[in-house]
Amino acid sequence: MKECRLIEIPRFVDHRGTLSVIDGTLSLPFEPKRFYYLYNLVAGTRRGCHAHRTEQELIMALAGSFRVFVDDGQSTAEFQLERPNDGLYVPPLVWHELHSFAPGAVCAVLASTPYDVNDYYDKYEDFVLAVHHGEM
Repeated sequence: MKECRLIEIPRFVDHRGTLSVIDGTLSLPFEPKRFYYLYNLVAGTRRGCHAHRTEQELIMALAGSFRVFVDDGQSTAEFQLERPNDGLYVPPLVWHELHSFAPGAVCAVLASTPYDVNDYYDKYEDFVLAVHHGEM
């Protein structure tokens, strides 16, 4: 699977609780430019269902759990996110679908670019053509 991997986010624990911190490129393979989060997710919902031409992402389960299916056009994998100090790195040209959200799940995403509608492959067939023809 093309570079998708879990990244452990540093955490600091004391009698007051736990603090996790992401210090830009010290923790990530990219500089974050955007942060967004999903919550109040309806049972059975699938989110994502796209790939990016250039954007890189770190997907995290801040509360609850969910699964992430990834596909680089040649192989697939699935990750369970359930710890707030783990993030799934998703590089460009990887189709990803988030699903199986537990009640109360909160999904947060750090992205390497501001939102750009032209960076998305939202049809799987277009993504596969781009991967197999070396397009971006």
